[in-house]
Amino acid sequence: MKSIAAGLVALATMGLAATAFAADGKAVYEQTCAMCHAAGVANAPKLGDKAAWAPRVATGKPALVASVTGGKGAMPPKGGNAALSADDLSAAVDFLMAAAK
Repeated sequence: MKSIAAGLVALATMGLAATAFAADGKAVYEQTCAMCHAAGVANAPKLGDKAAWAPRVATGKPALVASVTGGKGAMPPKGGNAALSADDLSAAVDFLMAAAK
């Protein structure tokens, strides 16, 4: 019984650890996206610029995630950070979209 309980505790702990490492859109933005989107480098829409983001947001999240994933204009795929996962990209798009509301 003790080994089963210990196993369940270990699994629960692993689940909590996985949750703690869930994609953080703000962190992804700050680490990767901000270098261009904070200052508007190469016409990147600035964080929180509602007018610049409105037509992009209107295309929908899937289109924005596709743009980030494959690159668009001067922005390289994944914003130049090949290590970003699909969840990271999705979280960053959520963060940028929320800032534009």
